[in-house]
Amino acid sequence: MKLLEEDESINPALSVVNLVDVFLVLIAALLIAIAQNPLNPFLEEDVTVIKNAGQPDMLMIIKKGEKIETYQSQGKIGSGDGVRAGVAYRLQDGSIVYVPEPDEKLEKSTTN
Repeated sequence: MKLLEEDESINPALSVVNLVDVFLVLIAALLIAIAQNPLNPFLEEDVTVIKNAGQPDMLMIIKKGEKIETYQSQGKIGSGDGVRAGVAYRLQDGSIVYVPEPDEKLEKSTTN
């Protein structure tokens, strides 16, 4: 009769502990599945990700090997000093041809 009394007096906290263990295993399996997602761009060696392209709050994330750099847009249009380098033409078939302008310094040195 003592065996029947011991079975009936099982501590209900033990079943709760078992449920917690099961949920921990499920959560660990889900985290591993998410970390190994083939759609994760950062699994590749070199990656460039652009968020909000063309918007004032654009963000670039560049990963080269183990190094990750981020560049935040300031919301301004690019400007600077420079010279015209050439002309680009779009042909009827959709291809683009770039024709560099001759360097004035090079022309002066060859004409002298």
